[in-house]
Amino acid sequence: MSTALELTGRTAIVTGAGAGLGRAEAMALGAAGAAVVVNDIGDNAQSVADEIIAAGGQAIAVLGDVSDWSLGERLVQSANENFGSMDILVNNAGIIRDKMIFNLTESDWDDVIRVHLKGHAATSHAAAVHWRALSKEVGGPIYGRVINTSSEAFLFGSAGQPNYSAAKAGIVALTLSTSQGLSRYGVRANAICPRARTAMTAQAFGENTDPEAIEDPLSPDRVATLVHYLASEASEEITGQVFVVYGRMVALMAAPKVENTFQTTGSKFTIDELSDNLTPYFSGRGQYETYSAYSVAELEKTALAAVDSMVIR
Repeated sequence: MSTALELTGRTAIVTGAGAGLGRAEAMALGAAGAAVVVNDIGDNAQSVADEIIAAGGQAIAVLGDVSDWSLGERLVQSANENFGSMDILVNNAGIIRDKMIFNLTESDWDDVIRVHLKGHAATSHAAAVHWRALSKEVGGPIYGRVINTSSEAFLFGSAGQPNYSAAKAGIVALTLSTSQGLSRYGVRANAICPRARTAMTAQAFGENTDPEAIEDPLSPDRVATLVHYLASEASEEITGQVFVVYGRMVALMAAPKVENTFQTTGSKFTIDELSDNLTPYFSGRGQYETYSAYSVAELEKTALAAVDSMVIR
């Protein structure tokens, strides 16, 4: 491993790290040399911290709900008090309450937005306060990395996940704002949209039923490798980006662009003129020709090819 990829001397906070994707990310960062603050709401956080320590790394567990705003401050404080720095924030904690919009309850909405979006904001705020003060103290840029967990659900607008899709879209906007607001201090912020087989995605992906597969193509470890990279010095010039990652593939998303503009011939549109412009333009437009990024579904073909290449026939 090149020195630019090593994390020795760095400290990382990983939320939702008691199992699944968060656990894989915490383990990967610990293996790369980072001291890890493992956060989750239950005792699994301590088990993961113990695993990192047993493998020769450094870790502590800090239990708590990320939607508690004060937990962000406690996580940053724990990193500094126990390991002398706070350099990397990996926001992963989340829940699902999947419902169609007509079946969605207020608590279904509030719970998902609270844990995903508020949880990301709470820890990002605490980290930002710390990094800004540190940069002012040293008189220049410092080292800071934020890796947020979004989802392809925000790209598609998943029909059965209006709450989750909205939260994940908000996380991307939060990531862009964090990148813009903290770049002057040396902080880099990016978002990933991972596909990984975990307890939370069991209904979507099921189990890996191919006994001949060398490794599960949707293993969280594959996502953890990208998280390790984005946490490293090697990613210095990468910020404000959105990646889709799974299997053997990492895809970089492009920013939305203007498709067309419609101009009035007068000082402002009349309703008839607006109709004359828009109605023929959208006439016969396909079901999937919307703002949703359905073209990302084409990545599935790449993923299927990758799965085939990893199976012993």
